[in-house]
Amino acid sequence: MDKENIKKLLEQVRSGSVSVDAALKKMRSLPYDDLGFAKIDTHRGLRQGFPEVIFCQGKTPAQVRDIVKRMMENHPLILGMRADEAVYHAVREVADVRYHPAARAVIVGENPEIRHPGLILIITAGTADMPVSEEAALTAELMGNRVERLMDVGVAGVHRLLQNVQKIQSANVLVVVAGMEGALPGVISGLVDKPVIAVPTSVGYGANFKGLSALLTMLNACAPGIGVVNIDNGFGAGYLAGLINRLGGSKQESEPK
Repeated sequence: MDKENIKKLLEQVRSGSVSVDAALKKMRSLPYDDLGFAKIDTHRGLRQGFPEVIFCQGKTPAQVRDIVKRMMENHPLILGMRADEAVYHAVREVADVRYHPAARAVIVGENPEIRHPGLILIITAGTADMPVSEEAALTAELMGNRVERLMDVGVAGVHRLLQNVQKIQSANVLVVVAGMEGALPGVISGLVDKPVIAVPTSVGYGANFKGLSALLTMLNACAPGIGVVNIDNGFGAGYLAGLINRLGGSKQESEPK
């Protein structure tokens, strides 16, 4: 259960509208819900501030459907990554679901309001990197962050990047997604005083080694302030950016009292 559901339940117990036994029954799934083929971590929203995300790749559409159905009992917002149309149609059987083909994601529930004041800027080297960058952007948005995108500004035409320096320097966290040789994060990190999360993609020709060349370039970048996630891991980058941005305080905390 997430924090808001727990608070609501405790308030109902205090007011007497829900009995202690009924509350215990609602909390029976803590800390996890066992479906046999999957153990859903229902406690993760309390520990980390965001519920468990479903990695759909490798699961059958029916398995994803059943996981979503059970998660809906405890979570108003559910995210499934690396989803295809078969998964989307299966989840439609049990939920009002949205499908984002660009990010390869399914979402149950509404996007939250922006809770964290800083800007997360998602920068994409090339259009072919967009599936990974959209995965990062969508993840950060669903965590309650303000997200903007800067597309197709790779080093092959660095003037496109330099024309956007003001926007780049206004961001609180930057997620930089690049394939080929993966040089873009190092260039951007040399322009800003904020954390840069580098995401290598598997986009490239043979010697790219399915993203390994970009990964090694990013790991060896000489500009400081870069952290690197795994190849094609847009979700991990977006989640990490959301956690960093959260350190600036919530929207409510940042407003004068």
